[in-house]
Amino acid sequence: MSAPVYIAGVGVISATGNNVAENLAAFERGEAGMGQITLFDTIYQGKVPVAEVKLSNHELAAMTGIQPDLSRTILLSLVAAREALADAAIPNLDQLRAGIVSANTVGGMDKSESFFIDFIVDNSKGKLRNVYDHECGSITEVMAEALGLTDYMTTISTACSSSANAILYGARLIKNNILDVVVAGGADALTKFTLNGFNTLMILDPDYCKPFDENRKGLNLGEGAGYVVLVSEKVAQSLNKEMYCRLSGYNNSNDAYHQTASSPDGTGSYLAMTGALEKSGLKPVDISYINLHGTGTPNNDSSEGIAIKRLFDPEYPAMSSTKSFTGHTLGASGGIEAVYSVLAIKHGIIYPNLRFETRMHEVPYEPETRFLEDQRLNHVMSNSFGFGGNCTSLIFSKI
Repeated sequence: MSAPVYIAGVGVISATGNNVAENLAAFERGEAGMGQITLFDTIYQGKVPVAEVKLSNHELAAMTGIQPDLSRTILLSLVAAREALADAAIPNLDQLRAGIVSANTVGGMDKSESFFIDFIVDNSKGKLRNVYDHECGSITEVMAEALGLTDYMTTISTACSSSANAILYGARLIKNNILDVVVAGGADALTKFTLNGFNTLMILDPDYCKPFDENRKGLNLGEGAGYVVLVSEKVAQSLNKEMYCRLSGYNNSNDAYHQTASSPDGTGSYLAMTGALEKSGLKPVDISYINLHGTGTPNNDSSEGIAIKRLFDPEYPAMSSTKSFTGHTLGASGGIEAVYSVLAIKHGIIYPNLRFETRMHEVPYEPETRFLEDQRLNHVMSNSFGFGGNCTSLIFSKI
């Protein structure tokens, strides 16, 4: 693709750590972030594990310098986005065309749920300010103001591919000479709404999830945020630091198969991966590692696995699902896993797929189960596939 786009900074918060360094340390230790539900009262406490960020709203607010009564989605977003901007260390950012493309799927649902607890009992009760930031775009507006990114802002909400699409769109804004710098990624907080919804779909694992395992039972819900700072070639050359890598390819496709299920033959996944390869000018054999979407549900992993077999057979790159550490963070997953993919290239590491035991019968390969260092990774693919068949693949390439 013409007009290269570079990654200048990364930031992440998840159930495994509150910043990039803590997340990397958790991978090295093989320490997952799942545990019991503590954020809210629910009939599912003690029945299904989740992957919560290990900080209260008051602790997150102290880190961000904003009010603790804002949505947890905002608080998580700001922690990761601020880390990414600090990491990029772009001087005179206010003199550049800088914007934000942020993604989420729950908006301020956590605060809305608090409102309805009182309102249902007495419709004269409940704090209306708790529903003020209910919609997804409101989260981005608060972020943009807090970060001083007012030249351009928009919100992406395409289910579990949301923040991957935010990164894709941010790159297009730079390639089309609309912006010089884009903070792109996304966040989601755990809520009763999402927990109840996924339980209704009967795809929650009562134990810790086992992505890409023959005996997988479902996913563990998680929360967090992941952002990258995308910059143009001109900005990259002006910075007194080494860029992490390039965003060399991306593609969004839709198999239009089902509202919540992936097509059995992996059509959407296949189209997303082949489209990203085409844009990058690469061949399947060039990919060094795939960060799998790998949710742990029978349908998703089978679909993605079959698509990978169709595209990469007989030479398969290393692959693993980092959701075995973070849980499925929904709209945040593409951003969090983009950060992990960038770090994989930077540090030459491949993440382990925890709890894998038995190969899926549909495929002739297995995910990596060890934390590998000193790996030569030239091109890393990150997959994010969402409800409604909204499938996105990103490719990050070594400079």
